[in-house]
Amino acid sequence: MPAAIAPIAALLLGASILLLGNGLQSLLLPVRATLEAFSTQSIGLMGAAYPAGFALSCLTTPHIVKRVGHIRTFAVLAAIAGTTVLAYATFVVPLVWIGLRIVSGFCFAGLFMVIESWLNEAAQNTNRGQIFSTYMVIQLASVTFGQVLIMTADPGEFHLFALAAAAIILGLVPVGLTTSVGPPPIERVRLRLARLYRLSPVGVLGCFFVGMANGAFGSLGPVFANAAGLSVVEIALFMSAALVGGTIAQVPLGRLSDRIDRRRVIGAVCLLAMAVGAVMMLAADARSSGGLLPIQVVMDPLPHGSLIGLALLFGASVYPLYGLCTAHTNDFVGRTEFVETSSGLLLTWGLGATIGPILAAALMERAGIGGLFLFTATVHFVFAVFTVWRMTRRAAPPADAKDGFVISSAAARPTPLAAHLDPRGWGPEPDQPPADDAAALRSAQPSWSASTAPRDAMK
Repeated sequence: MPAAIAPIAALLLGASILLLGNGLQSLLLPVRATLEAFSTQSIGLMGAAYPAGFALSCLTTPHIVKRVGHIRTFAVLAAIAGTTVLAYATFVVPLVWIGLRIVSGFCFAGLFMVIESWLNEAAQNTNRGQIFSTYMVIQLASVTFGQVLIMTADPGEFHLFALAAAAIILGLVPVGLTTSVGPPPIERVRLRLARLYRLSPVGVLGCFFVGMANGAFGSLGPVFANAAGLSVVEIALFMSAALVGGTIAQVPLGRLSDRIDRRRVIGAVCLLAMAVGAVMMLAADARSSGGLLPIQVVMDPLPHGSLIGLALLFGASVYPLYGLCTAHTNDFVGRTEFVETSSGLLLTWGLGATIGPILAAALMERAGIGGLFLFTATVHFVFAVFTVWRMTRRAAPPADAKDGFVISSAAARPTPLAAHLDPRGWGPEPDQPPADDAAALRSAQPSWSASTAPRDAMK
């Protein structure tokens, strides 16, 4: 085991177990809701409730930690999160599940803020990059493996809920036994979204668009797959393929964006996501008796394996967009502003992820299952048009003024505190941004402030 990882192995193990349980429940709930004949709108509201609770926790958990400490906060939130999973199986009612999803989002944000506090305390400038990349890989791998666990039992029974609850509670054990030094109290940081938008319109608005599309797919993708005739095993493969595709594509797309205008890569990826979404929409239309389009598409229904392959390609185009947007924004901010920037972008993403499932569900109820990918294709088209327009308004920063791309995982929903691990936030300041951005820095006024989870560094 690398020397940098050994002291925090218990923390990373606890995070992986928690994420495994959360990954399982995130797929189990929409699948079970479909089996229980919940309306598409109810499932969309469930999808919107989790990021709403997550964002609320990012704003309030620092006050809880300050009052009772990290260990007590972690223990209480883990207990509530595990009990919440059991409550899903006990009260199979749409309105109750929507409320429970808010509680789940709140608990998991707090849990990962505590873990990330410890990781930050253990990290040094010489190993920060290694710890950050290891944590991101663990997030994606654990969520993916958690989703695959749905294959091990019938989602209509209690067993999978018990497994998810057990994983969440067991995640408390490694963290509770860690000998790592406790982190300092979580402090306050201002969130100045208007100022952040002036610095990087594509980055800020892009995170909102990405949240809308990713939130809709993550919540309603299982509903689409079930309506398309996929079995439970195939639904798990469908959703996991998207995560795997996003993981594979993130690094090469990020490295390409380091060499050319990141907005070119963002625009191209948006167009690819739109194209794949259009194919998925047509595939759904071919399976639908009503048809999404005015004239029924002459197209044979795609085999289930082809749908899973399309999900891989869809994930490869949609999941790297959050990292590309954050990298583009960080090109225009100083290293001492990384956490404030990350907090603002994560909040913006959360707003989009709250709105997206509701709008997509409404469209699916009116247009059929293909409405999900009609929604995502429309969002990506609008984002691509906005990105191209911004390219005509401002030149890209020179390549030598860019900070290198770093893996970022909105799919696993890190908290703002993970920004402290980002190695770009430590070291000499990058070159000053272009003149119009420097003017924005001088003239912008704070829009509002809130509590998140910073210490000294900024993402």
